[in-house]
Amino acid sequence: MNKNLRQTDQPLRQILTKPEVSSRMTKWAVELAEHDIGYRSRTAIKAQALADFLVEGASLAMTGQDSPPSGERSGEPWILFVDGASSKEGSGAGLLLISPTGEELTYALRFDFPASNTEAGLADSPPDGYNRGQSQERSQLVVLQVRGEYEAKEDVMKKYLAKVREVIALFDIFEIERVSISQNKRADALSKLASSSFAHLSKEVLVEVVKQKSIDQVQVLAIDSSATWMTSLMNFLNSGVLPGDKTEAYRLQFRAAKYAYAGGTLYRRSYLSPWLKCMTPEEGDYVLREVHEGLCAAHVGSRVLAKKCLLLGYYWPSVFQDAAALVQKCRACQVHAPLCHQPARKMVPIHSPWPFAQWGIDLLDPFPRAPGRYEYLEVAIDYFTKWMEAEPLATISGRQFRISSGET
Repeated sequence: MNKNLRQTDQPLRQILTKPEVSSRMTKWAVELAEHDIGYRSRTAIKAQALADFLVEGASLAMTGQDSPPSGERSGEPWILFVDGASSKEGSGAGLLLISPTGEELTYALRFDFPASNTEAGLADSPPDGYNRGQSQERSQLVVLQVRGEYEAKEDVMKKYLAKVREVIALFDIFEIERVSISQNKRADALSKLASSSFAHLSKEVLVEVVKQKSIDQVQVLAIDSSATWMTSLMNFLNSGVLPGDKTEAYRLQFRAAKYAYAGGTLYRRSYLSPWLKCMTPEEGDYVLREVHEGLCAAHVGSRVLAKKCLLLGYYWPSVFQDAAALVQKCRACQVHAPLCHQPARKMVPIHSPWPFAQWGIDLLDPFPRAPGRYEYLEVAIDYFTKWMEAEPLATISGRQFRISSGET
């Protein structure tokens, strides 16, 4: 039998030779007893060997990162086949982009504005993001206008040419040439599909609806200058600005003692818990919906929902009102909420100790005049036995009520 040596840094020899140390190792000790196994302590790894391993791994990673893609190494350009189509049903353009590795990307543009064949060919500018590009166009007029050999006379075409030249300037190398119909048949098919049978295009072809001409787009910068309930507090705590009204200034100073401004953020002070981050009502609505209807939605009541938002560290003045409004609009809460059987008003109990001790009297009128000039009816009911008495009256007066009550 050959002797097996095992190098380990764990105390297996002491455990397996003394099974009483651990009852779970007894079975393993019996199974391994038939083999001649020797144990030897593992020697320490030299620091230089570990350093060499890390250096080799880092060099391999650096080599993989520095290697350029196959398309860039070859220096071959991206080829774009373009064709435009216009009909009574609409206008569009077809694009076929071929990468240096041979991958083909098809795309179709549907124009939601009137355009001729020439405009459709120029409206889809060459895509940016590549260093080398080559565009294949079937229209000779478009090719010669882009090259500068022909001059555009219409104002719309001049604008399109200016737009195309702006995109061409982003390329290191760009070429455009005219091709025959047979070479451009796939782009031609895409353009006809986009311009004629737009509703029946295959799902494999991406179609984008262009609602506005690219030359008419105006750059707009959104400016948000809306003031919130935090604006006055932040201005006062940051730069000491107070309103012109003395009453409002006094109220602002009184309110500012409960807040703190740090790092461009307003906080609500608290002496028994961490400071609460102040938010706008719009941001608070998002927090309420996440707590109420989010991943861990509990659909709790309005007061508990507001308390949860405060415990999470958020605050805005209308947190309780917004929570109540959200719960009232939540359909799940309204459908699955328990029904409230309590009366709308507090009920006043009437206790009658014995029969005929307490009566209820009411007057019914008017009735058709009866013999004896009776037109009214006095009704009395006992609260204990529910016994009822009725007495006709000719006139309504306190004396008549006393007389009738004495008779009943």
